[in-house]
Amino acid sequence: MGKLIVFSLLALLVALLWRRWGRQRQAAYIERYPYQRFLDKRLAARRPELSPEQRTEVLAGLHDYFQLCRRAGRRMVAMPSQAVDDAWHEFILFTRQYDKFCRHAFGRFLHHTPAEAMSSPTLASDGIRRAWRLACAQEKIDPKKPERLPRLFALDASLGIAGGFIYQLDCMAARNGATGDAYCASHIGCSSGCSGDSGSGDSGSSDGDGGSGCGGGCGGGGD
Repeated sequence: MGKLIVFSLLALLVALLWRRWGRQRQAAYIERYPYQRFLDKRLAARRPELSPEQRTEVLAGLHDYFQLCRRAGRRMVAMPSQAVDDAWHEFILFTRQYDKFCRHAFGRFLHHTPAEAMSSPTLASDGIRRAWRLACAQEKIDPKKPERLPRLFALDASLGIAGGFIYQLDCMAARNGATGDAYCASHIGCSSGCSGDSGSGDSGSSDGDGGSGCGGGCGGGGD
């Protein structure tokens, strides 16, 4: 009986180490993927107003988004940036490369789901709250009292993207429409407290907190 217990504990330890190694391998693959080589010319054609330096920022945002999706597992993560969504669209058109990327990065195909095709009206708002919490954790920002926006949430405003998703730290200004249809970033999902999805791990957690309007017209995950 004692040997069986020891064997079971060893098997559990091996499984946990294997899983941890797999997550690290996926993160490293997303980190070093040559997005620029595949997507820069396509993004330049789609967004000719962007300079090479600005396109580099957009592709860095795409890398950020894929890391959020990896950490979220099969839970849907909404897209906070129209510019990054454009780059994602272009990547999907490289069907073989995108399929291979997904298998190595997530262990499955990451679907692009428009808001109108989601299975419930709350899925998009749940997804943007999840994106906010994970992006803040990734950049070591307090999601309840942020002093700056994570890159994915700041990108469209900083690049002046027409029709982009604009977020503000000043929630009063956002409510008063200081810069048009801006969203209050620090209040995303915080009406009942920003619990869950702290980003400390890759496992599931609660997403039942309330929230307000938040932008993000599509998302990945949740087969």
